[in-house]
Amino acid sequence: MKINDISYQIRGAIFDVYNELGPGLLENVYEKAMVHELQTRGLNVQCQVPIEILYKGKPLGMHYKLDMLVENTVVVELKSVETLLPLFKKQLETYLKLSGKPLGILVNFNTNNLNNNIIRIANCPDNQELK
Repeated sequence: MKINDISYQIRGAIFDVYNELGPGLLENVYEKAMVHELQTRGLNVQCQVPIEILYKGKPLGMHYKLDMLVENTVVVELKSVETLLPLFKKQLETYLKLSGKPLGILVNFNTNNLNNNIIRIANCPDNQELK
């Protein structure tokens, strides 16, 4: 499956979860619902995936956990906050860099306008295009 197809399926799952549950719940509720939706679509989903932190190539003995990893390719960062801060986008960019994954999706479910609360971020070293 191509990365854009995976992204399309994730976006569809986001809308299905939002339409069913609405805004205002805790992130872990949306995570469980997203897992169900993505697995129903036949996608492989991992939650709370540990990523080892390296500094100048050396492990720091610390890990960060990605909210979701879909098809071992797309990082999905879930939020349920009043406002998506620029910091959240920067965090996802860092997670993509640390994990080496090519694409990330940041979504805030605590909103009345879901379209403005889904952000797609590509990790394209050397200006390579996602396929």
